[in-house]
Amino acid sequence: MTHDQIWPDVLYMVRHGESAGNVAREAALVAGEREIDLSVRDVDVPLSPLGQQQSLALGRWFAALSPVDKPNVILTSPYLRARDTAAIVAGAAGLADDAYTIVVDERLREKEFGVLDQLTRVGIEAYHPDQAEFRRLLGKFYHRPPGGESWCDVILRLRSAVEMISREYCAERVLLVCHSVVVLCMRYLLEHMTEDQILAIDRAEDVANCSVTSYRHDPTARPRGIMKLELFNFIAPLEEAGAPVTSEPDTRFGAK
Repeated sequence: MTHDQIWPDVLYMVRHGESAGNVAREAALVAGEREIDLSVRDVDVPLSPLGQQQSLALGRWFAALSPVDKPNVILTSPYLRARDTAAIVAGAAGLADDAYTIVVDERLREKEFGVLDQLTRVGIEAYHPDQAEFRRLLGKFYHRPPGGESWCDVILRLRSAVEMISREYCAERVLLVCHSVVVLCMRYLLEHMTEDQILAIDRAEDVANCSVTSYRHDPTARPRGIMKLELFNFIAPLEEAGAPVTSEPDTRFGAK
């Protein structure tokens, strides 16, 4: 660590394991349903059995890392599927007895979809055709459904999270357990992207469940260094363990 370093040594971002909501959404799409069949709030949707398997595989991958790479701080979205992923990863990685803390941070939560919550595209067009048209005109980056958020809104709350991470976890090895939109919006922030650049990445591939995106501090760039991208949507930990790779969006319209 240099005396003026302001970033973690390593920053990992992981999308939660497959959830029951992912499974329910896929079933609704296949059946052509307007609504996604969930009996709980989105915040309380648990991991599926496959999501638990994926989380375990990822934890074992972290366990095999060298001490200078293994996370010693975990920040997680408050959503149950993310908190359960964080707990399984921590246990499997052997972090339970280390000097680390799982910190729940609401700024890492899923993008909120307001009145469009738990509706498929068919449902949106049937119940809220005006919102479907607004989204078409504005694009997902700027469209904010009533009671929900745009990508810009997610980015705004993440700006304060990035500032907190740089202040409180300088020179640490930080793992964020979150959601696909959060992973993409963090890339937008850390790499100073434009709308076109981040949406092109979004169109190119879905962020897989329990995939790893990582940054490492580069002290040679700028006066106090930058975070340099090392991995994006890295699924080798799952493939090596034989855990199926999934990338279904979450239960809400347009969530990726």
